[in-house]
Amino acid sequence: MGIRKPERGGGAGPGPEELLAQLGSMVEELHPRMRGRLDIGLDTRLDRDLGLDSLSRMELLARLEGRYHLSLPERLVAEADTPRDLLRAFRNATDAPAGTEPAAPAASGKPPGLAPPSGTGTLVDALQWHAAQHPDRVHVHLLDDSSAVSDLSYAGLLAGARRVAAGLHARGFEPGDAVAIMLPTGFGYLYSFFGVQLAGGVPVPVYPPARPSQIEHHLQRHARILDNARVRWLLSFAPTLAVSRLLSARLPRLRGVLDLAPLLESAPAERIWSPAPGDVAFLQYTSGSTGNPKGVILTHADLLASLDAMHQALEIDGDDVFVSWLPLYHDMGLIGAWLGSLYYALPLVLMSPLHFLARPVRWLQAVHRYRATLSGGPNFAYELCSRRIEEPELAGLDLGSWRVAFNGAEPVSPATSQRFAERFAGCGFAPRALTPVYGLAEATLGVAFTPVGRGPRYEHVEREAMQRRRYAKPPDSPEDASLTFVSSGVPLPGFEVRVVDDAGREGAERVEGRVQFRGPSTTSGYYRDPEATRALFDGDWLESGDLGYVAGGELFITGRAKDLIIRAGRNLYPYELEQALAELRGVRRGCVAVFGSRDPATGTERLVVVAETRERDPAVRGALARAIEATAITHLDSPPEEVLLVPPHTVLKTSSGKIRRRAIRELYEQGRLRSPEGLLALQVLRLVFRSVLPGLRRALVRALETGYAGCFWLMVGLVALVVWPGVALARNPRRARAFFGPCVRALLLLLGLRPRIDGATPAGDGSGQVLVFNHASYLDGLVLSAVLDPIPRYVAKRELRAHRFSRLFLEGIGCLFVERFDLRRSAEDARAITEALARGGRVGVFAEGTMHRMPGLLPFQLGAFIAAVESGAPVVPVVLRGTRSVLRSGSWFPRRGAVRVRIGTPIDPASIAPGDSSWKRAVRLRDTARAMVLRHCGEPDLADRQALLDLAPPPGGDGT
Repeated sequence: MGIRKPERGGGAGPGPEELLAQLGSMVEELHPRMRGRLDIGLDTRLDRDLGLDSLSRMELLARLEGRYHLSLPERLVAEADTPRDLLRAFRNATDAPAGTEPAAPAASGKPPGLAPPSGTGTLVDALQWHAAQHPDRVHVHLLDDSSAVSDLSYAGLLAGARRVAAGLHARGFEPGDAVAIMLPTGFGYLYSFFGVQLAGGVPVPVYPPARPSQIEHHLQRHARILDNARVRWLLSFAPTLAVSRLLSARLPRLRGVLDLAPLLESAPAERIWSPAPGDVAFLQYTSGSTGNPKGVILTHADLLASLDAMHQALEIDGDDVFVSWLPLYHDMGLIGAWLGSLYYALPLVLMSPLHFLARPVRWLQAVHRYRATLSGGPNFAYELCSRRIEEPELAGLDLGSWRVAFNGAEPVSPATSQRFAERFAGCGFAPRALTPVYGLAEATLGVAFTPVGRGPRYEHVEREAMQRRRYAKPPDSPEDASLTFVSSGVPLPGFEVRVVDDAGREGAERVEGRVQFRGPSTTSGYYRDPEATRALFDGDWLESGDLGYVAGGELFITGRAKDLIIRAGRNLYPYELEQALAELRGVRRGCVAVFGSRDPATGTERLVVVAETRERDPAVRGALARAIEATAITHLDSPPEEVLLVPPHTVLKTSSGKIRRRAIRELYEQGRLRSPEGLLALQVLRLVFRSVLPGLRRALVRALETGYAGCFWLMVGLVALVVWPGVALARNPRRARAFFGPCVRALLLLLGLRPRIDGATPAGDGSGQVLVFNHASYLDGLVLSAVLDPIPRYVAKRELRAHRFSRLFLEGIGCLFVERFDLRRSAEDARAITEALARGGRVGVFAEGTMHRMPGLLPFQLGAFIAAVESGAPVVPVVLRGTRSVLRSGSWFPRRGAVRVRIGTPIDPASIAPGDSSWKRAVRLRDTARAMVLRHCGEPDLADRQALLDLAPPPGGDGT
């Protein structure tokens, strides 16, 4: 390592030589490959020459402050381009505070809780409602770099937005114009977002440059987003204006680059735009500044539907407080933190990302100070807190109020979650508060959340089964568990998730495939990108681009089908960098692979570049590696953790010439890209061989599955040809059921379905029995008829009598029909069930009242339990498990699978709250039976989501 001797300097903190030594030590620690190649002087570029990104700069800041007991202005450090700039920052340093103990929690500084706005269909309506109902209520507490607090009320936000709207109109703004907002976190951003909407425009959030020296290149990279969105105006701040105007030459539609400050001096607009729920609220670009920009179209209706779903999942009430450092150009910070807090009138404590990165303890201190209940961020934020916060900073810190610590936007690391929980347990942090979540902009943010208060669910699976069969097999012994995945929880209210195979068919439980979703707040597509929109949709399902599996109704993300790299919460696409690196002299064109490799120590992803070259001279190869690093910084604002220069024919490709990034990553993670060239060729051949075998195996599996499905329906058809006439001609339901039972048992045997039975149906004692079942598949009736002896009289919806074919069969086996919509007829049908029970009959009811493709136990209807209480008939809970995976609702493609039936202990209605009314006893009886079914069905509880599933409330069940 070479440190060039600098001129002497003065001031607080280290001298130039000490600073350069500290800097060199840190760079070697972060990038060991640079050891011996450093040449650091006071004018060395921190990013281009040393590869220090924003997180690295904040780590440097923390070390320097700790060593010299100073408090540095983090904005100066973040904007520093050279060590000389760092020395200037030291001249502005102040002594570190003597104590680090947080301020004591306020006893009653929080305003009382409020209900969300009523009768509003847009964000603009919501803001106006709040400003009218409680104008002085504080909406945002903004923390600046010195932790000073500024407050913004709802009336203040509306007034500021009106001024921005007036300023836009005065400069020629027209309704419908798209306006890019490139501002740092602050009140100005909030004013601008609503100001554009009040003026009748469409906001387009883009992230601001981290340092003034990057402005020109930063804006050039944003040109594609601005062009795609047809942006007419760019709202920015003074330091960027001069360079921003250079965009006008490249973007003829761009009418102006505006400084926000003069707009805020305008008189508030008297007339404002009133958008409709279906109008576009804003465009959320998913690709940041890399790859082909895709603008997700989000309407006001989408946003309110998403906020409502997350509100229910997080059990938010008016007493919650949200703390956020998340950037406002990111959907998690913009929608989840700010707009969610605004809509539900939650106090929002807002700080800039830089404020958090500089001293992560500030995040936790804000949670403590404001008694926050809701806060979170990407996985790297929890890792940063675990590593960077020193023990003295924990003095007096109380995190006991934090009930939801959500973790999303990048892969969740079990190790990080456990470290964070252990590190801050002494501060009152409850491990069950950790809440892994899953979402994406195409869903207007949330898709699946971990149930509140449960904590993370980790699954250990066998590596061999996952890699070879894509099956998440629980290990037979702890030694077999080599992969761990984290549950993202269950779908939000109104959302559904499914996993499909390569052929687009929904897979069985625990089988990895492409994750698809649908719900009330999904986007209609990408703005001005019909090709990407077509690729996004599979019917009414949307492609997430992720791989995963479902187990117990919960979603587990295992990887990405797309080649997106998520690094410190940012999305990086490899194609652009690969194209740029191919232009470097010495790199073989079209032979570069860029990918992310997960770092288990930090929970984020390492950026890795593999480039083919014929160069052998060490000096030339070193220069080439440095050129690759500089190019990566230029295009991604981020240096690669590792650059590998490999011999020709190392980078694997498909037959059509596409880079096989996933296969190259496997080679890299197995350490096989460092071997000598001859041996490497053999390894590549082995990898190709191993890659071909899974493809052949998958083709064979698909052929077998298709063959099984064909045989399934052939057998069903043949048996139906025998059963239907036999039942219809039996003329006696008891004889018909006796004939039907052996036939269906033979059918299941032919189909390879041998249900495992736990327990036995109790013999009737003359007072009748009510057998209640969960309902997961159209296969349920066949399975129950095969295992229950004698077969009960099923309760079916009366609509089935309208079809002659089904009516003759169901009447033939003695089904009882119930009316779901005519109240008088419904009461008569319920009495008929009670009478059948009083005569000693055995009745079978699908107590959920309907069937749904999404895993989960729906609420039980009360009709059967009222009949049980009135007749005194015992209730027998019967649990079906596995039928959903064999034949899922909405699909006619059956799969082979294991089926279990558990027959519970009878529940005597006389033992249930004998002193209460019949209604209360029926409710208690229902809850008791449902609790047993829920305990053994292996699926989540969907009881709280009834209204979102459009359930009908019949007194009986839905049918066989």
